Amino acid sequence: MADQQARREISAWRPRIPGVVEVFHAHFTEYAYPMHVHEAWTLLIVDDGAVRYDLDRHEHGTPHDTVSLLPPHVPHNGSPATPHGFRKRVLYLDSSRLGDDLIGPAVDGPDLRDPVLRRRVGQLHTALARPGDELEAESRLTLVGERLRARLRPRLADRSEDPRRDPAVAHRLRELLDERVVEGLSLEEAAGLVRAHPAHLVRAFSTAYGIAPHQYLNSRRVDRARRLLLAGRAPAEVATDTGFHDQAHLTRHFKKLVGVTPGRYRNSAK
Repeated sequence: MADQQARREISAWRPRIPGVVEVFHAHFTEYAYPMHVHEAWTLLIVDDGAVRYDLDRHEHGTPHDTVSLLPPHVPHNGSPATPHGFRKRVLYLDSSRLGDDLIGPAVDGPDLRDPVLRRRVGQLHTALARPGDELEAESRLTLVGERLRARLRPRLADRSEDPRRDPAVAHRLRELLDERVVEGLSLEEAAGLVRAHPAHLVRAFSTAYGIAPHQYLNSRRVDRARRLLLAGRAPAEVATDTGFHDQAHLTRHFKKLVGVTPGRYRNSAK
């Protein structure tokens, strides 16, 4: 039993990110998937080993530097292509993220060798695994979707990869973030309020200020946390009062920006 469990290590969850049906991480050494279909898009990266699969009667493979995008409703299977199996991370995305017009191009070329895309998908998985970093995850997913569309339909996406200056949009988003430092807001909500496409919103803000929206928001929250900590407040209370998910979430971002933990910072006050 223990040996069988070691060969099938999995974790799965549904994050609070619009368009993400499921996140699935797995390490399989011998398991082979039979032919099956999904209602959602399957966005797959392999961190160790490789997967061999059939899609639309053609054989494909997934070395570690490849991002694979399997379209909904198209049968496929999957099995280890290396003796030690494979370790994979998968996102299942609904049609609000990738439309049916991309199914044909994805069938023709599901395996994308794109280092930038591969890195972005990995960063997205990291953000999805951290409670409280939903704005970062949503922003990263928006840029991943944009790059996927650019790879699959390059003629329709020639301009989407170029950051465009839009100071009015950037300024309005900064105002919203300043108004909601503690409450926060989703990228989807911000796009509706500013009346801009989410990808354009992220790019316009980053171009104008040299920092991503989620980084800006976390910086503002850490600034507030510093003031409260110097006033003698406990880190757990400060986390709640500055918009962080919990004390661990505060500690991660505080240490990243200040260089020490909130507790050490508070104890250093004179």
